[in-house]
Amino acid sequence: MQYSKNQLFFLAALRILVGWHFLYEGLIKVFNPGWTSKAYLLSAEGPLSFFFKWLGGSALATAADIITIAALIGIGLALILGAFEKVAAIAGIALLAMFYLSHPPLPGLENAGPSEGNYFIVNKNLIEMAALGVLAYFPTAHLLGLGYYLKNKASAEAGQHITG
Repeated sequence: MQYSKNQLFFLAALRILVGWHFLYEGLIKVFNPGWTSKAYLLSAEGPLSFFFKWLGGSALATAADIITIAALIGIGLALILGAFEKVAAIAGIALLAMFYLSHPPLPGLENAGPSEGNYFIVNKNLIEMAALGVLAYFPTAHLLGLGYYLKNKASAEAGQHITG
């Protein structure tokens, strides 16, 4: 896919900024030894609250913590570095969908989760999901990222096998 310089700049900037958000959220949880998702899960509301409350009240809560941290850090690094960009974007959408569904900002729900503002249906998770959708369909890593390096290295190695 061909992009103008401005398109490439803003798509790559979006990829790196969203990646930073994921990475930082994961790291802050790693460096806070008391962090757990238990209270967040137990306060879930909405149509799938039974699942999130069950998860938060079970022995699987620790596994959910580990998976959440690993996913946040892995997705963040992949987006920042520009490696496995589409996989990272889709995984990010799935993770954010879980966050959204656990505390949807819907009318009539008392606890829409921790928030820095007031939301009605659309919150930052939904917006970031849309941004990741853009990144999945308009990738930049093959032009500006580790994907570019890996693509060129693979092409060079293939050329050596043909000529050598």
